Amino acid sequence: MANTQIANSLLQTPPLSLYIHIPWCVQKCPYCDFNSHSLKEKIPEQDYVNALIADLDADIQKFKLQQRPLHSIFIGGGTPSLFSAEAIQSILSQVLARFVHDKDIEITLEANPGTVEAEKFNGFAKAGVTRLSIGVQSFSSDKLIKLGRIHDSEQAKKAAKYAVSSGIKSFNLDLMHGLPKQSVEHALDDLKTAISLKPDHISWYQLTIEPNTAFHSKPPTLPQDEILWDIQDQGMKLLSDAGYQQYEISAYAKSDNKRCQHNLNYWQFGDYLGIGCGAHGKITDINSHSIYRTVKVKHPKGYLDQTRDFVDHLNTVTADELPFEFMMNQLRLQQAFSLDDFEKTTGLTRDVIIEKLKIAEQKELLQANHQAKTWQVSPLGHRYLNDLLELFL
Repeated sequence: MANTQIANSLLQTPPLSLYIHIPWCVQKCPYCDFNSHSLKEKIPEQDYVNALIADLDADIQKFKLQQRPLHSIFIGGGTPSLFSAEAIQSILSQVLARFVHDKDIEITLEANPGTVEAEKFNGFAKAGVTRLSIGVQSFSSDKLIKLGRIHDSEQAKKAAKYAVSSGIKSFNLDLMHGLPKQSVEHALDDLKTAISLKPDHISWYQLTIEPNTAFHSKPPTLPQDEILWDIQDQGMKLLSDAGYQQYEISAYAKSDNKRCQHNLNYWQFGDYLGIGCGAHGKITDINSHSIYRTVKVKHPKGYLDQTRDFVDHLNTVTADELPFEFMMNQLRLQQAFSLDDFEKTTGLTRDVIIEKLKIAEQKELLQANHQAKTWQVSPLGHRYLNDLLELFL
């Protein structure tokens, strides 16, 4: 067990990001397993803003983060675009006042086409948002109805145009494939429409049926595996031909500087605070040789209860769990990782994983550059990622 102890001499403090969760939606989508709550009355906007900042202050104090610079901010949900631009500005101004940060720090806000208009995007830009992620999912009316979305194809296209005219530096379109009864042709049509809107970034991922969702209770008819493979192969070629570079399993960017820096920090096993209902966090403390994970109170009523602690769960990641946790994130990326990366972010020696890496290389799931001491997921490894990850359990 000596090799599985976290070594203070190896462990380094990674970049720190902030995730802010806004839990309300107009209605719950049948595929969604995120912590979201359908609107039944007016959003307690100001109360929630106050709670978010109190939550943040508690985390800063608990984990002694006063001197750590902030790498990025991501406001997700739920549907954050339900909040007013004034509320978003209030949140961001108070957050940024508490951290050292670059003047051009990436600040992403998720928006749904059915809850936005041009003036609102302009307001978000003035509030400090630098990147929008627009949840289109499909441009097909019948598919949008099946997915429980509240927008139509024209609203989705208008939202992309609003993003361009708002002054926001960058925007992403979120698109799904493998939808109920979707053909290869229809999936590629969705992708072609997204590309025609000229986003800087496209998140293109396959619909999966998750537990505790309406689709899990009443599963729709999804395309067969052969169709899914064809969609994936032809779609990736379409994106590549249009100038989008794949840098993660489901993420494609026009250039390196249009990659989502916030998500990259997740996948490179960086740290992040999670504030808001049900938000998750990961914090490294090199003084105690510990890596912590936090989960906040899930329900808005409980989260807004001033007599309760915001933290619902606080766990220390054990040394035995760290190899899988590192790989679960890192192996989503196209780029190679080094054994130094593993040691710096986990505090474990490379001996812990080297034999497993060799097995993965023998199975052609990983490719190694032994001179540079780097490892990279192979095309086969991306296709059978779950099998690859199981090697590190």
